[in-house]
Amino acid sequence: MPVEITWWGHATCTVEDSDVRVLTDPLFARRLAHLRRRRGALPPPDARRADVALVSHLHADHLHLPSLGRLAPGTRLLVPRGATRAVPGLGRLTHLRVREVGPGDETVIGGLVVRAVPARHDGRRLPLGPHRSPALGYVVEGEARTYFAGDTGLFDSMAADVGPVDVALLPVGGWGPYLGEGHLDAGRAAEALARLAPRSAVPVHYGTYWPIGMDAVRPHEFHAPGDEFVRFAAERAPGVAVHRLGHGESVRLEVAR
Repeated sequence: MPVEITWWGHATCTVEDSDVRVLTDPLFARRLAHLRRRRGALPPPDARRADVALVSHLHADHLHLPSLGRLAPGTRLLVPRGATRAVPGLGRLTHLRVREVGPGDETVIGGLVVRAVPARHDGRRLPLGPHRSPALGYVVEGEARTYFAGDTGLFDSMAADVGPVDVALLPVGGWGPYLGEGHLDAGRAAEALARLAPRSAVPVHYGTYWPIGMDAVRPHEFHAPGDEFVRFAAERAPGVAVHRLGHGESVRLEVAR
């Protein structure tokens, strides 16, 4: 059975595997604080349909309460351990089945096993808030093993913590002219690809949101990361098939174990 990946923009993807729909870091807003959606139409209502939604960390462009509020009643929601304390608004999403998870925790949804894995990224709810939660990635295992990295920098134990995977959804940029600590740019994402050695990869987390009034500030950081990742990946991980999707585009991958 093929696995289908759809990129809706930023870190929001749908992974369809074993008749289960997995939604990553749902963000359906045209504007978020000082950011506006500069490229790609807003995801259609069907994008909100999921059996389980995964939240990688507490930053508002990944844990976006209004977007989570649009998910259908009964949708399962996995969030980092401590998130409900750090983000009280999660407690008002009573229509969702919320579970806190940490690295190593596994959740079974239909024919899938979703395993939380570590990430190297700031786990606070910024810009305020004293409480921390671990930033996470997730490995979705069914017909394929799909790694959603969330936001992360490189770290020494990445390959060991994530384990063998068939598909990697890797962040290759951000939403502003400069990337801080705990992020992957196109070059570092290609290095992560070399370490993980999946069969296929999809670049995400670039070319969608940008600060209002800063379109002319380092514009290559908005436009270029996807193409740069394709180029760097060909050099550093030539055995990996990279699928650079447009907003709303999908790829179907046949996985043979």
